[in-house]
Amino acid sequence: MTLWEAAAVFAAGLGAGTINTVVGSGTLITFPVLLAVGLPPITANVSNTLGLVPGSISGAIGYRRELRGQRRRILRFGAAAMTGGLIGAILLLALPSNAFDAIVPALIAIALVLVIAQPRLATALRARRERQGTTAHRDGGIALLTGLLFASMYGGYFGAAQGVLYLSLMGLLLNEDLQRINGLKNVLALVVNGIAAVFFLFVADFNWTAVLLIAVGSSLGGQIGATVGRRLPPTALRAVIVVVGLAAIAQLLLK
Repeated sequence: MTLWEAAAVFAAGLGAGTINTVVGSGTLITFPVLLAVGLPPITANVSNTLGLVPGSISGAIGYRRELRGQRRRILRFGAAAMTGGLIGAILLLALPSNAFDAIVPALIAIALVLVIAQPRLATALRARRERQGTTAHRDGGIALLTGLLFASMYGGYFGAAQGVLYLSLMGLLLNEDLQRINGLKNVLALVVNGIAAVFFLFVADFNWTAVLLIAVGSSLGGQIGATVGRRLPPTALRAVIVVVGLAAIAQLLLK
């Protein structure tokens, strides 16, 4: 790897760490850069996952204030994320590299619709519960847990726009502030990246130079993302999520 290539990988890691903390989809920045510097697709994917773990830690720490009082959710959702992330990592090595190409853009599009419609949907759900005399499950119930499991499987497999899927699911099924949900999203991304990284360390090839460059860049980006993300009002944060999600769809369809 030349000096300029190393600089490009570091910059990609910085950008990915920032955008992952705010929304997600940082892989759409790092993965193409790793391919451009000559890494094979599977090696690039594995190196990217390993490198983004410190960025996930940094982003979760940056959002620690929003995580207060959510210990129960972190443990409950974290178990689903760990299980799904490990399954996804296994699938990455067992399935063809293009196995999810057809379905991923559709998943992201559905998630974006949910993000946009979430305020009205949440209001409608509350009104329905009031009419029926029922209350929402504090942690979203089995529906949310199942959705997070499958989203985490995808995250362990590839991870582009994984954060958008998390935000759409939790935004719809939790009666919670969007910034607090974003804090949860960062913890779940950390769990998925972490379990996938541990698995890859023992069974997959990776490039240590790329891993270290992305790790340093994403760690710095995680702090930048936490500073920027928590200052965004809900409407602006939703707009960022939609823009990033549309960019993810476009890149996946045009690659």
